[in-house]
Amino acid sequence: MTEQQNLVEVKHLKEYFQINTGLFSSKPLKAVDDVSFAIRKGETLGLVGESGCGKTTVGRTLLHLYKPTEGEIWFNGKQIVTKQDILEYRKKTAMVFQDPYSSLNPRMTVSDIIGEPLDVHKLYASKAERQEKILDLMAKVGLNSEHANRYAHEFSGGQRQRIGIARSLAMGPEFVVCDEPVSALDVSIQAQVINMFDELQNQMGLTYLFIAHDLLVVRHISDRIAVMYLGKMVEMADAREIYDHPLHPYTKCLMSAVPLPDPKKARENKRIVLHGDIPSPLNAPSGCPFRTRCPYATAACAESMPEFKEVSSGHFVACHNMEKFN
Repeated sequence: MTEQQNLVEVKHLKEYFQINTGLFSSKPLKAVDDVSFAIRKGETLGLVGESGCGKTTVGRTLLHLYKPTEGEIWFNGKQIVTKQDILEYRKKTAMVFQDPYSSLNPRMTVSDIIGEPLDVHKLYASKAERQEKILDLMAKVGLNSEHANRYAHEFSGGQRQRIGIARSLAMGPEFVVCDEPVSALDVSIQAQVINMFDELQNQMGLTYLFIAHDLLVVRHISDRIAVMYLGKMVEMADAREIYDHPLHPYTKCLMSAVPLPDPKKARENKRIVLHGDIPSPLNAPSGCPFRTRCPYATAACAESMPEFKEVSSGHFVACHNMEKFN
């Protein structure tokens, strides 16, 4: 994989939040702990894991909505370091938020919500040009021009998410972080919105980081999938490869829970049930964070975090005992 093909690269990213544990004491909550990956131009990388594993924090830190504690973020071959870098970078990136109900201003019309990025960066010469750009964005996401002067509360969840997507595309971004963009929507609407993401990617040459916990959604839209557990990346591979040949015990467990449409295959599918609760990120286990729930854990797992390494072409796994059960 050449450097030119990578649009976004993340190297050893860490995001720690200091949490007060007493009157004068605090402790770091390691929301993202030493994560590295790259996203190629025009592809969709799906990021999955249980709630609280650090998926959203990765997305927000990647866009510098949180200041990284450590690590490097590269965009188009250039490291993002200075304030000026961040300013330029933000013009080429965007985020679609999870909840279409709380991410839109109830006092603004649809036209003003979508036009806000255009106003901030002064991307039009006249009011007529502004209106033309807004209507063009609305058409791209399947909204009618007569919706422009209505307010967000007058729309359904799916339509509100479309407004949010139109707003995120206003700057003509190259890279979009989609933070669980369909989890708050009805299943019937989810498919429409996901298909729209696909169409927009083809039309505008977009690159996505698609964060979700619904594995069927991720499978449909992603070229590659990365799996996180308690702030660490445990596996990453092509979407088909990770579904057909998961290698990490946590990924195997996740994949066994995916509902299968074929009743015969569903009956043959052996569900792997995890025992125990997810440890608190404030008191994460030593070594591999998954070891407290892993049926294959050994003493080595408690001593050190396994290296996130490439075991076959494009397939990365972090596990000490992978050979024993694959």
